[in-house]
Amino acid sequence: MYSIERKAEIISMLELNSSVDVNKMAAYFKNSKETIRRDLRELEAEGVVKRTHGGAVLAENVKNLKEYPLMVRGIQQFDEKNAICEKAAGLILNGDTIFVDNSSTCLNLLKYIDNTIHVTIVTNSLQLLMESAKLNNPNLLFICLGGVFNNSNFSIYGNIALENAKAFYPNKVFVSCAGLSKEKKITDNSVYEAETKRFMVEQAKETVLLADHTKFTNNGSVYFIGINQVSTIVTDNKTKIEEKSFIHKYHVEILVADV
Repeated sequence: MYSIERKAEIISMLELNSSVDVNKMAAYFKNSKETIRRDLRELEAEGVVKRTHGGAVLAENVKNLKEYPLMVRGIQQFDEKNAICEKAAGLILNGDTIFVDNSSTCLNLLKYIDNTIHVTIVTNSLQLLMESAKLNNPNLLFICLGGVFNNSNFSIYGNIALENAKAFYPNKVFVSCAGLSKEKKITDNSVYEAETKRFMVEQAKETVLLADHTKFTNNGSVYFIGINQVSTIVTDNKTKIEEKSFIHKYHVEILVADV
């Protein structure tokens, strides 16, 4: 098991229990105790856990905010998010102008875009731009919205970002969320992120929502769009039929990625 997978499972354990124990985790993962301690040190450096004698607990700021830093959200449900990105990338066509949000779910979208097609990508995500540098794909043109820098999640937001966004009418927007509710509401956890995403959805021809199975049983604190504003939802095959059945009445296409 890779470190990124162990960390994701450690976080899941901490969400279910108040603490984790190094000895028990070493036996569970079939790794050395030093390997587990290194994972915990890295998670503590990222502000997610507080190490204790023999184990760790969730950091207070994480428990209070109910939102993990972007780098950590990227490892939660990593396999599912990666598969969803691969499936969603098939919707991107030559000549498209798309908007990609700052969510951890969308971070891997770039690497699955066909490298023979030309695509313009508008974003408010500095993390996405850093990922683009690794690809070195000359067929992708990136435009970053200006505005206020949020150093906790590497996003750009505010009135300047919204003014910049007025210049663009994307063919498609690719966004994620904190949760979907049966009251046809799609929610986020950041009012700043929600404001930018809502505006770009209103400017776009199509909206593609990337949502792993955990989003169908969660709700965020900020409403940003209705399900009826979405063209396509891309999820993973761990989403239960009964959890997504209510979506069909909104005539939204559902694509399922195999994990």
